[in-house]
Amino acid sequence: MKPTKTIPTFKNETDERLFWEKNDSLEYIDISKAKAVRFPNLKKTTKSISIRLPVDMIDALKVKANSMDVPYQSLIKMMLNDGLRA
Repeated sequence: MKPTKTIPTFKNETDERLFWEKNDSLEYIDISKAKAVRFPNLKKTTKSISIRLPVDMIDALKVKANSMDVPYQSLIKMMLNDGLRA
C-alpha cells in the first residue's frame, strides 16, 4: 500500500499521540522504504526490586563476581538472563 496522505505538523507530543491512535500509519508512510536500524546507546528501563538471599549465597556471588571482575549485581543480572534464555 502506497501512502496517500501527508503527515500533519503537531503542536506537541500529546497531539501527535492522539493522531496516531486514530489514524492508520500505512496511509502516511511507505513501509517498502523502511530500513532496519539499531540504537546501541539506548538503555533499557530498569526497576529496583528487593530479594532476600541467604548470606552465604551473597558471599559466593561476590567471590565469583570478583574473580570475573564484574560487580556482583551485574553477575546476578547475567545469571538471571541466562536462566531466562535456557
